Amino acid sequence: MVTDLLIKLALAGTVLFAVLNLAGIQTWVERKQSALMQDRVGANRAYFTVPWWLGGAPVNWLLRKLGGLGLLHPLADILKLLTKEDFIPATGNRVLHAIAPWLSVFFALIAFAAIPFGDRLMVCGRTIELQVAHLDAALLYVLALASIGTYGVILAGMASGSNLATLGGLRAASQMLAYEIALGVSLIGTIVWYGTLDLQQIIRLQGTSPLGWGFVAQPIGCLIFMTAALAETKRVPFDLPEGEPEIIGYFTEYSGMKFGLFFLTDFVETVLVASMTTVLFFGGWQVPWLPADAFSLNVMALLGVAAFTLKVAFFLWLFMAIRWTLPRFRYDQLMRLGWKVLFPLSIANIGITGIVRLVVR
Repeated sequence: MVTDLLIKLALAGTVLFAVLNLAGIQTWVERKQSALMQDRVGANRAYFTVPWWLGGAPVNWLLRKLGGLGLLHPLADILKLLTKEDFIPATGNRVLHAIAPWLSVFFALIAFAAIPFGDRLMVCGRTIELQVAHLDAALLYVLALASIGTYGVILAGMASGSNLATLGGLRAASQMLAYEIALGVSLIGTIVWYGTLDLQQIIRLQGTSPLGWGFVAQPIGCLIFMTAALAETKRVPFDLPEGEPEIIGYFTEYSGMKFGLFFLTDFVETVLVASMTTVLFFGGWQVPWLPADAFSLNVMALLGVAAFTLKVAFFLWLFMAIRWTLPRFRYDQLMRLGWKVLFPLSIANIGITGIVRLVVR
């Protein structure tokens, strides 16, 4: 019992460390990727020096090089957020104002407990599933937590005592309702096709051949899911709840590390969306065309973790490319896309999947 608990804690710590660091790295990647796409230099100004007794000239040379690449900007962001004043509006609700950002980041992080990032690992004669919590209904677990995270955004807008922040919270509520329904319905085709809600089992059923992966079996569902999930992250072109140029963001009245938590949540949710896309439609940890018995169990597990990481990194790059390519929708366009395009398509996808499944069964 104690050994199992320690294994789960180690897996949870590993996943938490990886997700938080990947979210932090995204802040740098996004700056440099946007600079490359817009043909400009990008972040290269944040660096500092240390005294001689901490390394002197060699260390300072390294810090200048890292600063020139923009790699010290995430550290500068953290220092800035930690030292800024924690401002709470006089007309706001102090308790809800403080709770809201923690709700958002908490539910986004614990959703990763059900994400399988590898197959099985053999350690000291024990077989370890590379998944923090092996749930039979893991897909429902992730969708439920993603939905609950919406409350943090709504509370942030309503508890700020500002009409602009309230408008941002209302936009977030209506947007997430529209796209969560389309997102959930789009996955019914995947459930029908694979016959399970277990994410680890879905990956195994997809196999090592890309022709058996979810994007081939469910191309419409894959497209709807990626679009709706991207809208769930509230990033361009679906960033109407934030809308910085319009000054209506639900976090308008937030500063310091509370604002930083909302900022972090956006990146954590992007990692979650990339992970779910990989798991459901791109074979998860499966290495393309590599037989399951090509190497030992542990080597295959490590290769699977590497494959999963590379796939997630690709989708993070893709989502950032979309962010810096497409313009923001108008709000009526955003609602029309969710209710009049994605939702009917997701319903049609269920019927098509059922017919095809009956034919090929």
